[in-house]
Amino acid sequence: MLAALCAATVTSALWLVPAEAHAPAQRYADRAFAATNHQRTERDLRALRERRCLTGFAERWARHLAREGELVHQPLGPIMRRCDLRSAGENIAYGYASGRAVVIRGWMHSEGHRENILRPRFRLMGIGAHRDDRGTWWVSQVFGRG
Repeated sequence: MLAALCAATVTSALWLVPAEAHAPAQRYADRAFAATNHQRTERDLRALRERRCLTGFAERWARHLAREGELVHQPLGPIMRRCDLRSAGENIAYGYASGRAVVIRGWMHSEGHRENILRPRFRLMGIGAHRDDRGTWWVSQVFGRG
Protein backbone atom coordinates (compact mmCIF):
# COMPACT_ATOMS: atom_id res chain seq x y z
CA MET A 1 0.00 0.00 0.00
CA LEU A 2 1.27 3.42 -0.92
CA ALA A 3 0.91 6.05 1.77
CA ALA A 4 2.35 9.51 2.23
CA LEU A 5 2.41 12.24 4.87
CA CYS A 6 3.14 15.94 5.08
CA ALA A 7 3.07 18.40 8.05
CA ALA A 8 3.02 22.20 8.34
CA THR A 9 2.75 24.71 11.16
CA VAL A 10 2.48 28.50 11.20
CA THR A 11 2.12 30.95 14.11
CA SER A 12 0.58 34.29 14.59
CA ALA A 13 -17.86 27.59 0.34
CA LEU A 14 -18.89 24.22 1.55
CA TRP A 15 -19.62 21.78 -1.35
CA LEU A 16 -22.58 19.44 -1.12
CA VAL A 17 -21.83 15.73 -0.89
CA PRO A 18 -24.50 13.01 -1.00
CA ALA A 19 -25.21 11.66 2.50
CA GLU A 20 -24.31 8.08 1.58
CA ALA A 21 -20.93 9.23 0.21
CA HIS A 22 -20.31 11.38 3.29
CA ALA A 23 -20.92 8.68 5.93
CA PRO A 24 -17.67 6.70 5.36
CA ALA A 25 -15.68 9.97 5.28
CA GLN A 26 -17.26 11.06 8.55
CA ARG A 27 -16.44 7.71 10.17
CA TYR A 28 -12.84 7.99 8.93
CA ALA A 29 -12.54 11.53 10.34
CA ASP A 30 -14.23 10.59 13.64
CA ARG A 31 -11.80 7.71 14.16
CA ALA A 32 -8.81 9.92 13.35
CA PHE A 33 -10.13 12.53 15.79
CA ALA A 34 -10.50 9.92 18.54
CA ALA A 35 -7.07 8.40 17.85
CA THR A 36 -5.46 11.87 17.96
CA ASN A 37 -7.06 12.67 21.30
CA HIS A 38 -6.07 9.26 22.64
CA GLN A 39 -2.42 10.04 21.82
CA ARG A 40 -2.72 13.37 23.62
CA THR A 41 -4.50 12.14 26.74
CA GLU A 42 -2.05 9.22 27.08
CA ARG A 43 0.62 11.91 27.50
CA ASP A 44 -1.40 14.03 29.94
CA LEU A 45 -2.23 16.65 27.31
CA ARG A 46 -5.66 18.21 26.89
CA ALA A 47 -7.97 16.59 24.39
CA LEU A 48 -8.57 18.78 21.35
CA ARG A 49 -12.04 20.19 20.70
CA GLU A 50 -13.60 20.34 17.28
CA ARG A 51 -14.06 23.76 15.76
CA ARG A 52 -16.47 23.67 12.84
CA CYS A 53 -14.48 26.34 11.00
CA LEU A 54 -11.37 24.11 11.04
CA THR A 55 -13.41 21.07 10.01
CA GLY A 56 -14.76 22.97 7.01
CA PHE A 57 -11.24 23.87 5.84
CA ALA A 58 -10.03 20.29 6.43
CA GLU A 59 -12.96 18.75 4.54
CA ARG A 60 -12.58 21.07 1.57
CA TRP A 61 -8.83 20.45 1.43
CA ALA A 62 -9.21 16.65 1.62
CA ARG A 63 -11.56 16.84 -1.39
CA HIS A 64 -9.06 19.10 -3.18
CA LEU A 65 -6.18 16.67 -2.51
CA ALA A 66 -8.19 13.70 -3.79
CA ARG A 67 -9.26 15.58 -6.90
CA GLU A 68 -5.74 16.83 -7.72
CA GLY A 69 -3.92 13.65 -6.65
CA GLU A 70 -1.09 15.66 -5.15
CA LEU A 71 -0.08 15.99 -1.50
CA VAL A 72 0.35 19.72 -0.86
CA HIS A 73 -0.48 21.93 2.12
CA GLN A 74 -3.17 24.54 2.04
CA PRO A 75 -2.24 28.11 3.04
CA LEU A 76 -2.70 28.48 6.81
CA GLY A 77 -3.05 32.29 6.81
CA PRO A 78 -6.64 32.27 5.54
CA ILE A 79 -7.52 29.59 8.10
CA MET A 80 -6.07 31.69 10.91
CA ARG A 81 -8.01 34.77 9.78
CA ARG A 82 -11.35 33.07 9.08
CA CYS A 83 -11.25 30.90 12.21
CA ASP A 84 -9.83 33.68 14.44
CA LEU A 85 -6.66 31.80 15.45
CA ARG A 86 -3.25 32.87 16.79
CA SER A 87 -1.53 29.70 15.54
CA ALA A 88 -2.37 26.86 13.19
CA GLY A 89 -0.91 23.65 11.84
CA GLU A 90 -1.84 20.95 9.39
CA ASN A 91 -1.10 17.27 8.84
CA ILE A 92 -2.00 15.74 5.49
CA ALA A 93 -1.74 12.20 4.22
CA TYR A 94 -3.07 9.70 1.71
CA GLY A 95 -3.22 5.95 1.38
CA TYR A 96 -4.14 4.93 4.93
CA ALA A 97 -7.13 2.59 5.13
CA SER A 98 -8.61 4.06 8.32
CA GLY A 99 -8.61 7.17 10.48
CA ARG A 100 -6.92 5.26 13.26
CA ALA A 101 -4.20 4.00 10.90
CA VAL A 102 -3.34 7.46 9.57
CA VAL A 103 -2.74 8.64 13.15
CA ILE A 104 -1.05 5.55 14.66
CA ARG A 105 0.91 4.14 11.70
CA GLY A 106 1.39 7.40 9.84
CA TRP A 107 1.54 10.69 11.69
CA MET A 108 2.77 9.37 15.05
CA HIS A 109 5.78 7.80 13.29
CA SER A 110 6.81 11.09 11.69
CA GLU A 111 8.49 13.77 13.80
CA GLY A 112 6.74 16.84 12.35
CA HIS A 113 3.30 15.23 12.37
CA ARG A 114 3.73 13.90 15.90
CA GLU A 115 4.81 17.38 17.02
CA ASN A 116 1.59 18.87 15.62
CA ILE A 117 -0.55 16.21 17.31
CA LEU A 118 1.23 16.65 20.66
CA ARG A 119 1.76 20.43 20.55
CA PRO A 120 0.44 21.64 23.91
CA ARG A 121 -0.63 25.06 22.65
CA PHE A 122 -3.07 23.56 20.15
CA ARG A 123 -6.57 23.31 21.62
CA LEU A 124 -8.73 22.95 18.50
CA MET A 125 -8.88 20.56 15.57
CA GLY A 126 -10.84 19.73 12.44
CA ILE A 127 -10.37 16.67 10.22
CA GLY A 128 -11.58 15.99 6.71
CA ALA A 129 -11.26 12.78 4.69
CA HIS A 130 -12.17 12.02 1.10
CA ARG A 131 -11.82 8.86 -0.98
CA ASP A 132 -10.78 9.30 -4.62
CA ASP A 133 -12.12 7.33 -7.59
CA ARG A 134 -9.51 4.59 -7.02
CA GLY A 135 -10.63 4.14 -3.39
CA THR A 136 -7.60 5.90 -1.87
CA TRP A 137 -8.22 8.02 1.22
CA TRP A 138 -6.88 11.59 1.37
CA VAL A 139 -6.99 13.40 4.72
CA SER A 140 -6.34 16.84 6.15
CA GLN A 141 -6.02 17.48 9.90
CA VAL A 142 -6.05 21.17 10.85
CA PHE A 143 -5.03 22.39 14.33
CA GLY A 144 -5.44 25.75 15.96
CA ARG A 145 -5.22 27.94 19.01
CA GLY A 146 -7.65 30.81 19.40
